[in-house]
Amino acid sequence: MKFVIAPDSFKGGMTAKEAAQAIQAGLEKVLPDAEYVKVPMADGGEGTVQSLVDATGGELLSQSVTGPLGKPVEAHFGILGNGTTAVIEMAEASGIQYVNDQTHNPLITTTFGTGELILKALDQGVNTIILGIGGSATNDGGAGMAQALGVRLQNKQTHEILFGGGSLDELDSINMEHIDPRIAQTEFIIASDVTNPLVGPEGSSAVFGPQKGATPEMIKVLDKNLSHYADIIKRDLDKDLAYYPGAGAAGGLGAGLLAFTPAKMEKGIDIVIEYSQLKEKAKNADVIFTGEGGIDFQTKFGKTPYGVAQATKLVSPNAPVIVLAGNVGSGVESLYSSKSIDAIFAIVPGVTTLPDAIAAGPLNLTNTAENVGRLIMALEKS
Repeated sequence: MKFVIAPDSFKGGMTAKEAAQAIQAGLEKVLPDAEYVKVPMADGGEGTVQSLVDATGGELLSQSVTGPLGKPVEAHFGILGNGTTAVIEMAEASGIQYVNDQTHNPLITTTFGTGELILKALDQGVNTIILGIGGSATNDGGAGMAQALGVRLQNKQTHEILFGGGSLDELDSINMEHIDPRIAQTEFIIASDVTNPLVGPEGSSAVFGPQKGATPEMIKVLDKNLSHYADIIKRDLDKDLAYYPGAGAAGGLGAGLLAFTPAKMEKGIDIVIEYSQLKEKAKNADVIFTGEGGIDFQTKFGKTPYGVAQATKLVSPNAPVIVLAGNVGSGVESLYSSKSIDAIFAIVPGVTTLPDAIAAGPLNLTNTAENVGRLIMALEKS
């Protein structure tokens, strides 16, 4: 019997690799002779670097870069097992975890460190860079990232504008002469499910600005500045990005990548499925296990369990897909209608606090997998 185990991370408790190991440990108690294929997964958000490194036998590297407040931070990125692809989470360099209620200020936070990570990845000789963009502390439209890559964002005096979305109104011209020449020779893939435009009522400032500390007054300034930024990009680079779907992701980093690199956008889960070779590994599977910390009706909008189910059904249509989750929320019955997910199990055995549930996560996951394994074994005998 062949089991394919392809979970996402259980946020705060287990990496995707650890979750896969916990599931296998439970199944092995009752099915020790089965074949187990572990494929750590992610959907482009937190954990994507670790999952793809684990799934491909790659390498995790670290680099000191400029954080969103201009201070050095230690950031990680991955080189996949093929040696030619890097994977970066922008939050590692420019994430909201580096600010707090006293320091968050999207008028001044910068994506410069994300650009530095891109350069460090290029130094490893890669020709493809996957960028997961989410969890940002920034609202600068990727301007800081562009500056790190060598783009000159100049004011009327031809001086470089300052960091942050609050300075974009001073932008007068874009000079691309000094951008790192390797950028044009590199494939950039943006892993993001966000479809928000750069500006307007559904734009990055209005929708995501408040969680980064933007007041209503700041939002007006930031949105106006990003609109001006988009106008200069359209004039100087002939790219119309103000209302491009996904340009507003990560405080407009989506727009910056589309403007200054040869980037294309894809769904995060689709990228991970491709680079982890999940479909190939799932051929001739008897049962598929997936999961994550929480599952509800939103899971069908690009989350890992739904993506895994759809992908594996293409190559092993008769293999049941079983989801193990820390929390089963409302509307999960809608996941069954697609006929991709066959069963969903909550792993928490009883009433408990969230910290205790997280601490007991690996044991609970193993125990639940064992119980499901016993059911499978009983059905095989019948």
